[in-house]
Amino acid sequence: MATTKTDARALADLQREHGPALFHFLLGLTFGDRQRAEDLVQETLVRAWQHPEAFDGPYESMRPWLFTVGRRLAIDARRSRLARPTEVSDAVLEGAPGREDPAESTVAALDVRKAVRTLSPEHRAVLVQIYFRGLSVGETAAVLGIPAGTVKSRSYYALRLLSRNLPGYRN
Repeated sequence: MATTKTDARALADLQREHGPALFHFLLGLTFGDRQRAEDLVQETLVRAWQHPEAFDGPYESMRPWLFTVGRRLAIDARRSRLARPTEVSDAVLEGAPGREDPAESTVAALDVRKAVRTLSPEHRAVLVQIYFRGLSVGETAAVLGIPAGTVKSRSYYALRLLSRNLPGYRN
């Protein structure tokens, strides 16, 4: 009956003789990541254990076979990591903003619209241009035909009035 696994003594000799060189080779392929290199060495030795026929090859040393297997495992691991989305730690997830309730944002939008309607037409026109259309102070001045200083003044006083009319939205 043929053996399906490499015996432990041969595997230990293989690790002792070629392990350090294999580790340094894989360390280069993993850009200095010691943990990944150690994992790849271990996986390479598992493959040697699973394939005892490799010991009967026509070559003098197992090193080329080990290096080839290790290199292929490193390539496969890299491709696998690149195919998956980047892993995110718990710290990043904790710092991420929570999902906002759509009902709350709808209510807030209605409250803001109602408060904007209470402003004078001049103040409202300035806010609409700056905040709703995204224009700069200079562009707003050109559109409304008023000086830039007037735009700044009206936006300042309009925002003050809005903060009074929207007391629940203060920071």
